Amino acid sequence: MSAAALQPTAAPPAPAAAAAPPKRAIAGLVGILIAAMMAGLNNRVGALALADVRGALGFGLDDASWLTTVYSAGEVIAMPFAAWFAITLSVRRFELWMIGACTLLAVCIPFIHDLDLLLAMRFLQGIASGTMIPVLMMAALKFLPPHIRLHGLALYALTATFAPNLSIWLAGQWTDGLFDWRWVYWQILPLAAIAALLIGWGLPKDPIQTDRFPQANWPGMAFGMPAFALITVALDQGVRLDWFNSPLIVVSLVAGLTLLAAYLLTEWYHPAPFIKLQMLSRRNLALGFTLFICLLVVLTSGVMLPMTYLGPLQSYRPLQMAPIGLIVALPQLVLGSVVALFLYRKWVDARFVFAGGLLLIALACFFGAQLTSDWNRDQFVMTQTLQAFGQPMAVVSMLFLCTSVVHPSEGPYVSGNINTLRALGSVLGGAVVGQLVTVRQRFHAEMLLDHAALVGNSVPLAPEPAQLMGIIGQQALVLSVADAYRVLGVLALVMVPFVLRLTYIPAPDLQAPASHSTPSSSQG
Repeated sequence: MSAAALQPTAAPPAPAAAAAPPKRAIAGLVGILIAAMMAGLNNRVGALALADVRGALGFGLDDASWLTTVYSAGEVIAMPFAAWFAITLSVRRFELWMIGACTLLAVCIPFIHDLDLLLAMRFLQGIASGTMIPVLMMAALKFLPPHIRLHGLALYALTATFAPNLSIWLAGQWTDGLFDWRWVYWQILPLAAIAALLIGWGLPKDPIQTDRFPQANWPGMAFGMPAFALITVALDQGVRLDWFNSPLIVVSLVAGLTLLAAYLLTEWYHPAPFIKLQMLSRRNLALGFTLFICLLVVLTSGVMLPMTYLGPLQSYRPLQMAPIGLIVALPQLVLGSVVALFLYRKWVDARFVFAGGLLLIALACFFGAQLTSDWNRDQFVMTQTLQAFGQPMAVVSMLFLCTSVVHPSEGPYVSGNINTLRALGSVLGGAVVGQLVTVRQRFHAEMLLDHAALVGNSVPLAPEPAQLMGIIGQQALVLSVADAYRVLGVLALVMVPFVLRLTYIPAPDLQAPASHSTPSSSQG
């Protein structure tokens, strides 16, 4: 596809009817989906099993924390540019190259014991993995006709609702089931093989479009890649290094934001940008993307907060915490498509489905805010069940409302935008919740210490100082997690009026088009 073919119109018309893609193309899309799921699991499982990995390799806590950071940085810097390279090199060739690189690195990583080399390899693996999720969205928007496109977006939503919650169970299987931490990295090998076979068989062998290379915004990429990497480093390491008290965080944020401004400026004026910023003039994209970032922060209540409580307070290992993740993860295999079918009803307003999902998530948060030090994983069943229904309602509806104002030729632009925001939003959510829990834990610890000092002399059997500090630490953690639940629940409620401000999008026609022409393979 030429650069001109990707230029959006001022008010894009509804896409022309296209026939359902052939079986081989469907197989290729399934391969792209598996590759995207593989990328998500590679990130989350590695983060959850980090304690076992660093113990096996002999790394300290601070040094090992960079293994997660560099992988996330690699993911973020790849996402804005992945769709352009997929079109230029062909989706088939690009995906196979990235899967091959990710697989080769996964095989080698467990045998590396030098931290610097290991960080470099995880960074490169993050780049390779970061290309896979944007290509999934681009392919769904470009290959699938309107009467089934929403089901493709429901599959894309699994990368945000299914993979993060399944990761707890997988991490537990490798570290506590097989007792072999190397499978934290080797787990992607069978998925990579299946994805490569499906992509290699199902997608066409398109030639490399060499004429696109001179047209690309290379100065913008030179600004954008370090910008996204530095911002990710600042967000991911900010809580540990105490934010602006760390010169590294200050320099990373200042330099990252400066380079980001330069990148966005070049993208605005370049005739063939990687992401089309002018598209943000459409309400459902500008407001929808803002809501998406907030939603990613809210979704940390589904996994991060229960683990923050159960791990330190109840000494749960990942395998013991797996049920709270599976309660959310397994229903997503069905609920995403159910929500998609529901949104195809002519009488359904996707904005109200989105709002309903947020209300369920808010209710889950307020249930979670009732936790006490006596809670175990069984008490989280209700909150996780509400999350299981609320998350697909919110995510699939949001994708429908945002992508319905986009012409298929604009799919690469939207893919770059939304997936960059998705990666940054996930890191931001972890940073916000981590900082909130840290600050509130300190506050509650100080309040409890003051109260203990006031009543200490009047208690006949006061605990020893060491025992008292342990009790205060536990109660401060309980109260801080409860506070985080309340804040995220309120944020979900605050989002509802803004969701209702999105432009109404009528349901697409479920009738399959009569035409038998297939989408041009050169489009993606």
